[in-house]
Amino acid sequence: MINPEIFDFTFDAYRKLIADFTENELIPAENEMVEAGAVPDRLVKRMAEVGLFGISIPRRYGGLEWSMEQQVLLTLEFTRASCVYRSRFSTVIGLCSQAILDHGTEDQRAELLPQMAAGELVTAFALTEEGAGSDAAQLTTSAVLENSNYVINGDKRYITNAGWADAFVVFARTDQSIPGAKGVSALIVDATLPGVSTSLPTRMNGHAEAPVGEIHLNNVSVPASTMLGGSAGEGQGLTMALRGINHARLHVAATCVGQATRILEEITRHVTGREQFNAPLSDLGAVQAVLGECFAEVEAARALVMEGARSFDEGEVPRHRIAAAKLFASEMASRVADKCLQLLGGEGIVGNHPIPRMWRDVRALRIYEGSSPIHERNLAVAMIRQGKIDGRLPNSYRV
Repeated sequence: MINPEIFDFTFDAYRKLIADFTENELIPAENEMVEAGAVPDRLVKRMAEVGLFGISIPRRYGGLEWSMEQQVLLTLEFTRASCVYRSRFSTVIGLCSQAILDHGTEDQRAELLPQMAAGELVTAFALTEEGAGSDAAQLTTSAVLENSNYVINGDKRYITNAGWADAFVVFARTDQSIPGAKGVSALIVDATLPGVSTSLPTRMNGHAEAPVGEIHLNNVSVPASTMLGGSAGEGQGLTMALRGINHARLHVAATCVGQATRILEEITRHVTGREQFNAPLSDLGAVQAVLGECFAEVEAARALVMEGARSFDEGEVPRHRIAAAKLFASEMASRVADKCLQLLGGEGIVGNHPIPRMWRDVRALRIYEGSSPIHERNLAVAMIRQGKIDGRLPNSYRV
């Protein structure tokens, strides 16, 4: 649970707490995490105690209720450490809590959100399937109403926290007669119910200490009351999903900036401390050119992310601005990681230096919460459609 004293903190005091937690506890434990192949349980408990599971959840439901701009500033702090840590609470603060907050019934919010904010109910967002990735409307998991229960059958894959979640927000087709998005609803499924099982991959390219997983649903029976939003939520599942996805997408963009910031800190330490040709590497013009270019890219991404957060707080979700920030920031993080890894020379492929591990981890961020090609396509379509209407770019693109 959250340390009660934290509820009295100003945001500046809380941000310092998270910065200190990152520097003094998360970063020093990275090698321990890698050796164990998992985030140590004591650190998951500490994440709950310092409130990381509750940063986006309103205070009336036991959370800290920081604004989106404040959440992004916090993300820039805690993602200086391995982004694997973030994955353990990311589905709670973004994908799941926001869908429940905006679309759940009051009973659902009152029951679920306080437990989620306290870190006592870890939730996972069960949307993706083998035949339904970027095109989520093609999902085939079914939920058939039998008397007063829905019976769910299907398989989900690439699900963050599948192996640790206490409950899933499962997206399933509740009306088989309606193709596409309109037949999809969301249901809250207890992970301990008969017929629910999960499995983890044997290999991950990055994020190895918090692997995504598969969820298997075999004749899982849940009360009709577990439909998110109650009966009014039937057929609204993908609309609900987008609320959490846009929130999480901006957090991923901020994560990319946090990771790139740490990578630049690490490489600057390396090039100033290592000598070649009778001088520090940092004296070489080629090295300086890489550092300068990387710094400019990080700052450009930071500005995009912060502007997206401020627009979010103005009351309307700026989905195109968020998509642009996520696209640019995730591509930027990979470019920065690759260039900095090159400057390490042999240490970039041998040993325990953090940059090679982060290089692998940030690569996945170009796929999470919408892959780069999908964002490119969607942004182009939005521009073209708006241009057909009045010859101007969408509002969310204007300064």
